[in-house]
Amino acid sequence: MSFLLNPAWADGPSQTRQTESTTISIAGHDVPVVKGGLYDRYRSNPPLSVIASEAPDVDLSWFKGLKKEKVDIGFESYSPNFYYKNSRVTVIFTADLNKLRELMPAQVLEKVQPLQVWPGRGLVALTAYAYDYCDNDSYNEIGLSVITNRPGSSSFGPLTLMSQAMSNDFWGYVLKLPVNTELARVRGVIGYNLPKWLTGINYHETDNSIVVEILDSQTGKIDVTLETKKLANLSSKVSMVTNSFTNIDQQGKLTTGHATSRQLSHASSTSSEAVSLILTEGSLSTFIKSLDLGKMVKYEYVPEFQSALYSPRPL
Repeated sequence: MSFLLNPAWADGPSQTRQTESTTISIAGHDVPVVKGGLYDRYRSNPPLSVIASEAPDVDLSWFKGLKKEKVDIGFESYSPNFYYKNSRVTVIFTADLNKLRELMPAQVLEKVQPLQVWPGRGLVALTAYAYDYCDNDSYNEIGLSVITNRPGSSSFGPLTLMSQAMSNDFWGYVLKLPVNTELARVRGVIGYNLPKWLTGINYHETDNSIVVEILDSQTGKIDVTLETKKLANLSSKVSMVTNSFTNIDQQGKLTTGHATSRQLSHASSTSSEAVSLILTEGSLSTFIKSLDLGKMVKYEYVPEFQSALYSPRPL
């Protein structure tokens, strides 16, 4: 598990290389980070001139229009957090509606509800992220979220889903969010109130597919494998997407946070043949099985996007 303790710069989704680490303190936690990396030097506030020098192939025009602000999120940081070069795949499945409600705190359910797409069935989104170059160095992340309505608005099931899709403004409640660096875990748990834990996540490409392997944090064995096809009908038309979440902070108060993504290359499919999800007896697999996944509703292939993650605020 040594690679978990020595965060690595990613040369791309398919490979990483070992680098020397150093230890810093975040909210009283000793956290290993890449020595001389972006976070070690700038603590989430690197000048764009540095990014332009280190990654001359990255288009920074969007980030130039965004203003960072110093925030206290349990430790001093800056919002939004910038993700300069990334890729992701997302698969949306139907799931047991009652089970989804059981997994959401009553306090959250007072404000948002899982979207019911037909009787007894809700939706979950399983997303694998490869953050190749960002303010937090580089890391991989897996998100499993319940798709909900917007707080304070009525839920009309499929109509609400269509409305969110048309506006590219999605809402959810995050169930699971494993990451493969301690820096991402500590920042996410303390600063964003997210259910993160540290484990191995391998995100690599073949000629025709993206293969993501999630290890069980206790056994080190492969827990979940997600393999998705690289879609051919890629659009290079820039698409702006907002993903917001509702959760509870360290003081038990409702909060909301969001990320805005600038999708530079993207495609989608409704063919179940584009996705293979292999579950084992591991802890995450067991949890996913409990959701009673059904029909795959949509697959999104986004090989190139940028993102700005904003710190949470009271709901």
